[in-house]
Amino acid sequence: MKNMIFFMLAMSMLLLAACSSSNGNLTMQAKIDSLQKQLNDTYKPGLGEFMSGIQVHHEKLFFAGQHGNWKLADFEIHEIMESLDDIAKYSTDRPESKLVPMLNTPLDSLNASIAKKDAAGFNKNFILLTNTCNNCHHAVNYDFNKVKIPTTPPFSNQEF
Repeated sequence: MKNMIFFMLAMSMLLLAACSSSNGNLTMQAKIDSLQKQLNDTYKPGLGEFMSGIQVHHEKLFFAGQHGNWKLADFEIHEIMESLDDIAKYSTDRPESKLVPMLNTPLDSLNASIAKKDAAGFNKNFILLTNTCNNCHHAVNYDFNKVKIPTTPPFSNQEF
């Protein structure tokens, strides 16, 4: 009889543990599902937002280079590079993002001109960068979005 009571007590404890574990797994799964929903609903900038930001930095980069503000030019080119890295990270669902690396060579050349404070090299490499942007737009059927050398500063409240 003692063995039977011990057996029943042991089985009850196992049953309680199994129920508790199952309930814990359900609670954990509910938390995981909730976090996944929050993650899915988190704002993620689209390719257009990244490109609009790049357009602003492209303009600011140009005027910084034209005025020999090499620190600002260095800042702006790195902002462009950071945005391109973000495209590679956050816009993988867009086929256009696969062509972003075509900008690396023009950016590297322009970055070298900035480091040397070489105005002539800057102008030449800025044109190369701009043309490469347009070549990329053409390759992905966005050639209606033509980038050009800026003619007026984008902001009237910043010294270049």
